[in-house]
Amino acid sequence: MKYIIVLGDGMADEPIESLGGKTPLAYAETKTLDELAPKSEIGLVHTIPEGMKPGSDTANLAVLGYDPKKYYSGRSPLEALSIGVPMKESDVALRCNIVTLSEDEPYEEKTMIDHSSGEISTEDAAVLLEAVKQEMENEMYQFYVGTSYRHCLIWNHGQVVELSQPHDILGRKIAQYLPADPILRQMQIRSYEILKDHPINIERKKKGLNPANSCWFWGAGTKPSLSSFEEKNHKKGVMISAVDLLKGIAVGAGMKNIIVEGANGGLHTNYEGKAKAAVDAVLKDGYDFAYIHVEAPDEMGHQGSVERKVQAIEYLDEKVIRYVKEKMDESGEEYRLLVLPDHPTPIRVRTHTSDPVPYLLYDSTAPRAEKWLYNEKEAKESGNYIAEGHTMIDHLFDRKK
Repeated sequence: MKYIIVLGDGMADEPIESLGGKTPLAYAETKTLDELAPKSEIGLVHTIPEGMKPGSDTANLAVLGYDPKKYYSGRSPLEALSIGVPMKESDVALRCNIVTLSEDEPYEEKTMIDHSSGEISTEDAAVLLEAVKQEMENEMYQFYVGTSYRHCLIWNHGQVVELSQPHDILGRKIAQYLPADPILRQMQIRSYEILKDHPINIERKKKGLNPANSCWFWGAGTKPSLSSFEEKNHKKGVMISAVDLLKGIAVGAGMKNIIVEGANGGLHTNYEGKAKAAVDAVLKDGYDFAYIHVEAPDEMGHQGSVERKVQAIEYLDEKVIRYVKEKMDESGEEYRLLVLPDHPTPIRVRTHTSDPVPYLLYDSTAPRAEKWLYNEKEAKESGNYIAEGHTMIDHLFDRKK
């Protein structure tokens, strides 16, 4: 038996008036999911433990079977693992987004325009971060390049301080969300002075693109310690994601990361390449389990774009789930397929919420005869509910606890 998870990050949502009162998931044209749903178990799973912030970090840990209350030590340390940052026990890792702030006011009065600087390329972001490093890096603070707008700051002998997520404050004045720590605060201000007139940003503005004009620190945490996925589950697993957070979880869990060319975490990522990598891993390379993570629905939710979120879900269905199903069926290999989001990212709020998410679990050896379609409303009406997200993996592997 082979096992595949297809995770559409932030795919769940709320009913939207412009979609006729449907969610993006219910509105999207998803022929493959519509075909699978009546043969699958449909239900809700609560991936965010009570009292924890709704994030892709806690939620994806849960989906992979790691109880966030036990294993979570912060988001940024997981990302640091993925890019090979040598963290010491005394280090604190922070996410360093390169964001777009409004330009006409003093720093404290600026507005958060874009947490991703228009999904800036890794190549351009690396040049900008190098300019920041040359002026600001020292023995206490070191910068590391990640992917796109997502980078890392290591604070030697640092503190796990409370910091605001930039995607939570889109369209808001930043004054009340700036770091309380005076050095981190001053570093953000200085980064704006370094970046605002950088040649890359001058060119971006000429092209009508958002300038990547400030660093923004958040997600502080200490060195993580995850148990081996293979030892825990007796299955060899691979991770396929463009996002450093997911790659970091995989490193910590001893899973193999498969890097897919053209996979960038955006709407126009290499969906087909991800699907092929997963199928090849389980059919040709001897792996038992593949985790396909697609960031696009979450990014479109943060951007507040109904149309593009629907498009991201349709791409996921057409280019990932369809390929996986067809190739697995053609192979004759028995498999179980789990499709779900990690958390909702509703268009209304443009950030994550803690609501339960819909799941679809298909078993090629035991197709069901159900009436459900795959969306939030019907998942709730099914009556199937998994209260602790980290036990979902037991359900996928058909283990009785």
